[in-house]
Amino acid sequence: MSTQSPQSTLVIDRTTITSLLAALSLLVIAYVASLRLLHVSTTTKLRIIFIWHAFDSLVHFILEGSFLYNCFFTYTPIPHTSDYPHPASLSPPGVYFLGYQDRLYGNAYGTSPFAKLWQEYAKADKRWGGADLTVISLELLTVFGAGPLALYICELIRRRDSGARLWFWGTVLATGELYGGFMTFAPEWLSGNSNLDTSNFMYLWVYLTFFNMLWVFLPLFVLYEAYNSINLAFARASGAVGVESKKTA
Repeated sequence: MSTQSPQSTLVIDRTTITSLLAALSLLVIAYVASLRLLHVSTTTKLRIIFIWHAFDSLVHFILEGSFLYNCFFTYTPIPHTSDYPHPASLSPPGVYFLGYQDRLYGNAYGTSPFAKLWQEYAKADKRWGGADLTVISLELLTVFGAGPLALYICELIRRRDSGARLWFWGTVLATGELYGGFMTFAPEWLSGNSNLDTSNFMYLWVYLTFFNMLWVFLPLFVLYEAYNSINLAFARASGAVGVESKKTA
């Protein structure tokens, strides 16, 4: 499988710095929210899970929500010719996003700050600059499903409800996040990474690796903690924990 990508010149400008600071600011907001909303007795484990899901929901609602908005409402007109699809189109021949043959949709054609942010990320993965059908389909589920669910998990922790509901919905969301990440990049792996630019450190290790691996390691951590909690609950229900406690006493 080919992993070659064309050489590109890394340009760190105001848009690059602003985009990175925007992502960092959401993490800061999530951390401050944990300090303001969580009870002082909340364990470190639950604080980490709260901060992660607060950050997760902010990313889904604000950043990925803006991505979807520009995909559906930002476009540039193109002449309809026999050469369609246009070279910049991310759809296969004969497939037109929203049925328009004379438009190219996506963040690449916007001028807002959020469009500029996605234009920056699209330097590493060009699908995020246009209207890639797989990415948009996944983001619809992410923004309207995963975002509210992450917020609900934060509310459960705030209410100090660390029982079955927390771990059930935490497992559902973590599994969905892992599946979404796989479905985002599997088409690229199977096609030689044709839309990815891995030719410099920033694009490969910061944009593509670091930011996306957050949605691998943190969901795995949630699944690990959910497994421990469920396992402990079954042990208590069967009396195994009590028996072990008496033996050690």
